[in-house]
Amino acid sequence: MPKMKTISGAKKRFRLTGTGKIKRKHAFKSHILTKKSTKQKRNLTYWGTVHKADLHNVKAMLTM
Repeated sequence: MPKMKTISGAKKRFRLTGTGKIKRKHAFKSHILTKKSTKQKRNLTYWGTVHKADLHNVKAMLTM
């Protein structure tokens, strides 16, 4: 059986933590930033973790 390929879009968007969780960036931080509050933009800066419901799909994309 051939090797499974990692989906290249997923490897650009997700990273692993030291404990094995998967980190992701927040959406809505790329454009149309003038109407968003400073607090909202600041909170979108930090990394989040992938929700438990999406974890199976993300791991499949990363072939883990």
